[in-house]
Amino acid sequence: MDGLILYLHGFCSSPASWKARLLREAMAERGLAEKFHCPQLSPVPAQAMADMGRWIEAAKAPVTLVGSSLGGHYASFLAERYGLPALLINPAAVARIDVGKFVGDHVNFHSGERFSFTAEHAAQLQAQVRPPTPSRYWLWLETGDEVLDYHDAQAFWFGCRQSVFEGGDHSFTRFPEMLPQLIEFAGL
Repeated sequence: MDGLILYLHGFCSSPASWKARLLREAMAERGLAEKFHCPQLSPVPAQAMADMGRWIEAAKAPVTLVGSSLGGHYASFLAERYGLPALLINPAAVARIDVGKFVGDHVNFHSGERFSFTAEHAAQLQAQVRPPTPSRYWLWLETGDEVLDYHDAQAFWFGCRQSVFEGGDHSFTRFPEMLPQLIEFAGL
């Protein structure tokens, strides 16, 4: 019971996202509120990973990464960098998608904050791609994901533990029923 969960949200998202709030509440109900960390990630990929690297290095307990969408890419990068376990939810397989299509101006879904995603930021994401070590990962994929093709994640994280569910959408509709398994995966 001495581990920590670091939840990494997706592109244009925040700690106020549906999954982050549900996980925060589930952890609090189990008396584990202090073992959950979900920061607002910088929209600059290199900065986001530098910030999270410092947090992991300062953590006083083992860290389990949980990442959704772009947060899944970030969790994979950090899992390889620090040798950590990671649960990826409808993750962005950056090696298999054109991240250049996201270049432009965006608005955070929750805060309304505006930011620009540049070609340099897209290159930073590509530079973060690392071949996965299969034993570190558990992927949760829904075939109805309307934002990312789940086949890309299946292929990139081939050989990793994968749970693929028919239907659903990019939000991963089965998240509430899967929370106990997530917490167990983190060893809490």
